[in-house]
Amino acid sequence: MSNLSRNDYRTLALAALGGALEFYDFIIFVFFAAVIAQLFFPPDMPDWLRQVQTFGIFAAGYLARPLGGIIMAHFGDLFGRKRMFMLSILLMTLPTLAIGLLPTYVSIGIWAPLLLLALRVMQGAAIGGEVPGAWVFVAEHVPEKHVGFACGTLTAGLTGGILLGSLVATAINQLYTPAEVVAEGWRVPFIIGGVFGLISVWLRQYLHETPVFKEMQARQQLADELPLKTVVRAHRPAVVLTMLMTWLLSAAVVVMILMTPTLVQKLYAIPAATALQANSIATLFLSIGCVLFGALADRFGAGRVLAAGCVMLGVTSMLFYQQMASAPENIYGWYALCGFFVGVIGVVPSTAVRAFPPAVRFSGLSFSYNVAYAVFGGFTPVLISLMLPWDRMAPAHYVAVLSAVGVSIGLYLMRREAAVIR
Repeated sequence: MSNLSRNDYRTLALAALGGALEFYDFIIFVFFAAVIAQLFFPPDMPDWLRQVQTFGIFAAGYLARPLGGIIMAHFGDLFGRKRMFMLSILLMTLPTLAIGLLPTYVSIGIWAPLLLLALRVMQGAAIGGEVPGAWVFVAEHVPEKHVGFACGTLTAGLTGGILLGSLVATAINQLYTPAEVVAEGWRVPFIIGGVFGLISVWLRQYLHETPVFKEMQARQQLADELPLKTVVRAHRPAVVLTMLMTWLLSAAVVVMILMTPTLVQKLYAIPAATALQANSIATLFLSIGCVLFGALADRFGAGRVLAAGCVMLGVTSMLFYQQMASAPENIYGWYALCGFFVGVIGVVPSTAVRAFPPAVRFSGLSFSYNVAYAVFGGFTPVLISLMLPWDRMAPAHYVAVLSAVGVSIGLYLMRREAAVIR
């Protein structure tokens, strides 16, 4: 990595830090969903209905991702990556802080859930612009041969935000009694996220516009029509490729990182504390894997690394669920190994960034990634839940099938890379 300058490392560090805090702000809601359900809906409403409505508000953030991402990407392709990079974190930070200060149903009645929904939609729009925008931003800053490492490092920052949310939620529940959490303790993680987000906004002002965008400006090579129109008309193969890779990414993260702690409690009677501790370890290894797989893609080619990593992802996910049925005491080691190979998703962003030309890169990546994540990320938990009564290994089988898709994509990329060399 000797060709990366001090400025490149600084850009990577600030982008990854901001991404981690922004993902923390987006995900912290789910750790306090039960408390929020209790406080933001009528006390005489059935518990199950309150829970459904709370998760509906959480899901609204996902549904807002494509629209927010497409709008921000449009302006990012026309007016600059940095401006949208600043806007996305501000749009996440202010609603997070506002949620932490929001009056509850007891104080303002029906306005409480309505305001919560509006703030959650703003967060979804922000994350829709942040993730693809951050990948484009760092990819266009670093030398071409280090794009995999840069995008993998940034992805590690995003997954680190999930780990940070888990650790903060654990700390709050240890420092406060259940009654204190309901009274005021639940507000603390949102206020912390808002404050640190404002610090990130301030730090990002020291980042510079990407050299690629400045060169396009100087040569007047910016998109001469609606960028998304160009993407849909002229870059459909890149859209399909990015959507398939996003399906793989969403399957690995949603099933193995977000759903598995609950699933192993339900299927194998593993204590909640053990499942959550193992999940924190797996998420840490996921972050390490993202950086390593991204760096390996620079060295050996994205296709080869994606294919090999997906083989191991499919194998370890199957072995993990088999082990939980026969030897659940081994959860820590197997979950760490599985988390590491989920890190193969670190190859996805650099491949997706390179799939689109600079003039429509932000719009192409944002449209493909956000639409695919909204569809597949939302449909995966429902599908797994429907499969479980017939197949206790359904989570592992689903990940294994998507791993096979990943291997196929890897082989396709290898052929394309070989053709370029010839």
